Amino acid sequence: MTSQLDKAAAFKALHAQRAAFVIPNPWDAGTAMMLARLGFEALATTSAGFAFSIGRPDGTGAVGRDEALAHARVIVGATDLPVSADLENGFGDAPEACAETIRQAAAAGLVGGSIEDATGRADDPIYPLDQALARVKAAVAAARSLPFPFMLTARAENFLHGRPDIDDTLRRLRAFADAGADVLYAPGLTTREQIGAVVQAVAPKPVNVVMGLARADFTVAALGALGVKRISVGSALARTAYGAFLRAAREIAGPGSFGFAKEAVPFAEINGMFGA
Repeated sequence: MTSQLDKAAAFKALHAQRAAFVIPNPWDAGTAMMLARLGFEALATTSAGFAFSIGRPDGTGAVGRDEALAHARVIVGATDLPVSADLENGFGDAPEACAETIRQAAAAGLVGGSIEDATGRADDPIYPLDQALARVKAAVAAARSLPFPFMLTARAENFLHGRPDIDDTLRRLRAFADAGADVLYAPGLTTREQIGAVVQAVAPKPVNVVMGLARADFTVAALGALGVKRISVGSALARTAYGAFLRAAREIAGPGSFGFAKEAVPFAEINGMFGA
């Protein structure tokens, strides 16, 4: 097995290379192993993918820190790849909660993780900038106290919560970058202009962009040309799999036919991916 230090060094190096790389998001050990077999160089957890797999909604606090990190350990243990985690809002409002989450994430075998500025409360979805910044600073301090380079991603969540304010988003990302965040991320961007503005605002620090959301359709090459360093897919792989499952189940429950099986991956192919 590759050591955590080796994984951390490899993960950091991916962010320093010239080309953009994709960090896909498995939601269980099997999907993590499949993605590793396909040649991806790092993995990231998905809070939504995990929540759905255990029958919970995402973004409501229905999954706590202990459960999320236990799940992260499963993903870490499934392959030798570096794993980063969706650590949501750090599982607490206080900066101290974010710092403790980073320390526990490292203890779970992770070599990176993200802290977002979303509160999880529908009536007040985004932390004020001063509080958001204090939380990132605490997370950065915890990451720097570790005996390996933990890649901390700071997320500005305006665009996912009905606040498509690019100026405020840039202001937050610049502040997070100045506070020491290693990677900057504003999920929900949909245009070249928005993505380019984020890349320029925090340069030379790497930017993560999520694909698989509605209204954004870029190739890896196109995002790389815009200066994006890392591309994730969030819950998109999980939702795609659940989409196929629901279509098949509805076909059985409705017309009572089984045409869906024509699109099923052959048993031997999947079984072989888990062989010695």
